[in-house]
Amino acid sequence: MSDLHFMTASEAAALFRSGKLSPVELTRAYLDRIEALDHLIDSYITVTIERAMADAGRAEREFAAGLDRGPMHGIPYCLKDIVETEGILTTGQSRSLAQHIPTKDATLEARLRAGGAVLLGKTTTWEFAHGGPSWDVVAPPARNPWNRDNHPAGSSSGTGAAIAAGMAATGIGTDTGGSIRLPAAVCGIAGLKPTYGRVSRTGVLPNSFTHDHAGPMAWTSQDVAMMLAVIAGHDPLDPGSGEVPVAGDLAQLDERVLSGLTIGVPYRWFEEEAPSSTEVREAFDAALAAMVDAGARMVPVELPSLESYADAKKTIAMAELYSIHHKTLKETPHLLGESLRYRIQCGALIRAEDYVQAMRWRTQLSRVTQAVFDTVDILAMPTAEPAGRLEATPHSWLFKHKSLTTPFNTTGNPALSVCNGFSKAGMPLSLQLVGKPFDDRLVLSVGSAYEQITPWRAKRPVLAGAEPASSAA
Repeated sequence: MSDLHFMTASEAAALFRSGKLSPVELTRAYLDRIEALDHLIDSYITVTIERAMADAGRAEREFAAGLDRGPMHGIPYCLKDIVETEGILTTGQSRSLAQHIPTKDATLEARLRAGGAVLLGKTTTWEFAHGGPSWDVVAPPARNPWNRDNHPAGSSSGTGAAIAAGMAATGIGTDTGGSIRLPAAVCGIAGLKPTYGRVSRTGVLPNSFTHDHAGPMAWTSQDVAMMLAVIAGHDPLDPGSGEVPVAGDLAQLDERVLSGLTIGVPYRWFEEEAPSSTEVREAFDAALAAMVDAGARMVPVELPSLESYADAKKTIAMAELYSIHHKTLKETPHLLGESLRYRIQCGALIRAEDYVQAMRWRTQLSRVTQAVFDTVDILAMPTAEPAGRLEATPHSWLFKHKSLTTPFNTTGNPALSVCNGFSKAGMPLSLQLVGKPFDDRLVLSVGSAYEQITPWRAKRPVLAGAEPASSAA
């Protein structure tokens, strides 16, 4: 109780219901911490103090009256600043929307509000969730709380940094090629890219219509599941929303899931195509061994090349990015950052026949990928390398980088990143778990089970020079 800001959402929820903690007390602890320390990591663009205290006060009164709105009732959260909020500035980190105040909430935000959650504010992103860390946009890029000279990845960078640093219990990110899982990976938290269509994107500023996913981020997989349980479900206003009903309570995870679980590992991806560093590989092998010791079994699997997924995704997503931003690019290009301008311009070069063929290829890749789940329950692999220095990304990186996260934006499978250790330099390492479409609960159950048999959730970052070392376990 001495460090309320490092409490997990599930711990806070239990204390709310026992009367040992109030939502107002917890929210005040987060707001005080943001005010005192966020200047060190720039995770927030807008802090909604009045809204947060009003939400918390309402939740406190409702608990006292015996009203329980569900798993997120009273839980403080943050929103990536591409999620529209009625009456609250939503910039997309772009000068082109520097004064944009929506008149309506995004569907997922409306569901969180109805579920009694407490909005702390809007967090830093890459420009329109795509432009890379930039200094020619509305606010400076976020920094990694484990080492402020390092990046927190992107594009859900502020959400990842805020949660790791104890400035939010949970948060919303979006993921078009890895933008939930990569910040989760390098900030040492849990982040789920849900099944495509599981969470509505209505009111979320688009990057790619066919590859965008919105999803939850938190310190643990259990906390991610709590948030998913509130925001998941069909939305007729989102053309990509799945009509598959939510089966059961997504917040209730299976603690015995590892017993008898079959884990498929696409070794070629991270041994030959995008070779992992020694530290990443050793952490992955140790994670796999821990799950096998708990009753799982491992089998190697073969999947199409990383390049084939990336080619389909980039062709489709770049064309869609141009279709979204071409008007701004033509009329007010000076209001867009250089990094994003470059990427939008590339989309103008995609021919209609290329886009159509890429969509057909995507369908084939998805079919081949789903067939693998006839023989395994889940896939496992590293998520990413640990964070390096915070600096501008070369334009060529977009075309040269080989990603272990992008394939599952192409196919739409649910994919979770969890912490599986720390590098010698003290930076988080990461494990990616992938399931069948709409089997998000299984993925989260495996992530939670892994977290419970390993010690990594006990360690928190210390913001150098800002707090005593005792704040990190």
